[in-house]
Amino acid sequence: MATTTIAPPASDQDAAPRRRRASAVPFALLAPSVIMLVVFIGWPLLQLVIMSFQKFGREQIFGRPPEFVGLDNYLRVLADPEFWVVLARSIGLCAVSVAATMALGILIAVMMTKLRPAMRIALSVGLLLAWAMPALTATIVWGWIFDTQYGLVNYFLTWLTGTDFTGHSWLIDPLSFFAIAAIVITWGAVPFVAFSVYAGLTQVSDEVLEAAALDGANGIQRFRLIVVPYIRSILIVLLILQIIWDLRVFAQIYALQTIGGVRAETNTIGVYIYSVSMASGDLGAGGAIAVILVAIMLAISAYYIRTMLKEDDR
Repeated sequence: MATTTIAPPASDQDAAPRRRRASAVPFALLAPSVIMLVVFIGWPLLQLVIMSFQKFGREQIFGRPPEFVGLDNYLRVLADPEFWVVLARSIGLCAVSVAATMALGILIAVMMTKLRPAMRIALSVGLLLAWAMPALTATIVWGWIFDTQYGLVNYFLTWLTGTDFTGHSWLIDPLSFFAIAAIVITWGAVPFVAFSVYAGLTQVSDEVLEAAALDGANGIQRFRLIVVPYIRSILIVLLILQIIWDLRVFAQIYALQTIGGVRAETNTIGVYIYSVSMASGDLGAGGAIAVILVAIMLAISAYYIRTMLKEDDR
């Protein structure tokens, strides 16, 4: 009589290979993004860090080997009073621009929830047009608005006050220069905040808001105690992104300086890096300033990541 051997179930035999294949799928899906990040961000950043420890000027651009100088570039930058003035100026402009952008973006998003569909579509189209306009183009348009001879601002101020504002330069004074810069930066950033917050507001439960209204909560209380906790993670992401973007702003400041600003009194950190690297030809020092700026942005990003992890643990 022949004996038969009972084989173990196929599922038991294939379980381990299947688990290995399943565990490799996330890495395979992430691989293209990781490769792109390494090629387009990681490698240039590594080259920037290396250059910041070298004497790298015009001679090195034309083929002369760079000289390793250690921390000399960083020490020169940190000992330069102008660097700290420019950094403080950049932080101040960033704080004003971010506060204005977040406040206006949230207000517009709340308004969009109250508008009728036709008005909401019209407002959305206007925001999209402002958002789609390149920063350089928008700055030139605002430069025309504040033009010394033919600007609309001077014309309307002359008409409203009776005082002749013809010939008044808004860009020659650093305070008014940065006021205009804050307007330009905020104008271009508000649409992104407004659309993002509006998308979050559409996810807030109407039943919860109605229950709070029946309990006697007014509009401000409902927004502060119910809506804000719902969209808190969105607000944090937007806040961090706006700080990073506004801290390294370049095109708007450089264009306004070209139109009529005094560069020595209106440099921000982005323009300062360009001036040190290109105008002065000291790419090593410019690289050191850029690395310091990257470190500041990484610290800001680390705060965001830590906050998100705490949210996930709750």
